[in-house]
Amino acid sequence: MIEYVNSLTPQEAEELKRTIRDLMRQSCIIETKYDTDRDCLKDNPRYRVCMRHREFLTDYFDIMGCTLVFDPQDHFFRLSGDGVGLEKFSETTTLFILLMKLIYKEKIMGEGLKATVTNLEEVRRHGVDTGILNRKLTDREVYEAVSVMKTHQMLEIPCAIGDLEDDTPIYLYNMINVFCRGAAVTELYQRYKKREEEAADGLLQERLRLEEQGGEAREAAPGLTREAAPGLARDAEAAPIQEAAPGRTQEGDTQDETM
Repeated sequence: MIEYVNSLTPQEAEELKRTIRDLMRQSCIIETKYDTDRDCLKDNPRYRVCMRHREFLTDYFDIMGCTLVFDPQDHFFRLSGDGVGLEKFSETTTLFILLMKLIYKEKIMGEGLKATVTNLEEVRRHGVDTGILNRKLTDREVYEAVSVMKTHQMLEIPCAIGDLEDDTPIYLYNMINVFCRGAAVTELYQRYKKREEEAADGLLQERLRLEEQGGEAREAAPGLTREAAPGLARDAEAAPIQEAAPGRTQEGDTQDETM
């Protein structure tokens, strides 16, 4: 391996080192990324490095107990295997990723580049409509979720995370499918359906108690229903909220660290 690196030009060797660091940090490298200045896709030079040095990188990560996976259909490289560390997502971040996945699936059948562009306002609205997130997230929660998704190549934004506004465009990448699998989506749906049913049952008992006392049941908690996120149910076939590394993800595992 040392001989291989020594055979490269200084520029090629530096590009290879940067690519290795990126793989270790973000767990995957995609072929194209959004050029937020020109509002178009552009080639990712790290992907070309992976293609050019694929055999060397495969052997390099194999020594570390990792597997370099190449997906020729969706055009990305990512690390998996026992040598890959894990990063647990918070519950809010997991639900945020799930919402982004549902939005991505709904939009992917749209036309052109704008089909996979969303914003925080739409995410909040989708959260309320599905019942997944029916409260306004704090700035810190939003920044944490966006930072995780950006690191692991699930999205791109045209500004610093701290400058993110409700109407700032958020460009979604298909890597979100790697972090979202059907089993985890189904489990999340069942969990939040159960929560809403329990809340509705609690409301019913409260109303009965108030009626017995001559109170007005409608004043207890108007608007609650037993109906849970229907949009989530129909998307349960789609995609594992996986635990990812501070640069890596474990292939094939359906991990729900927030559950």
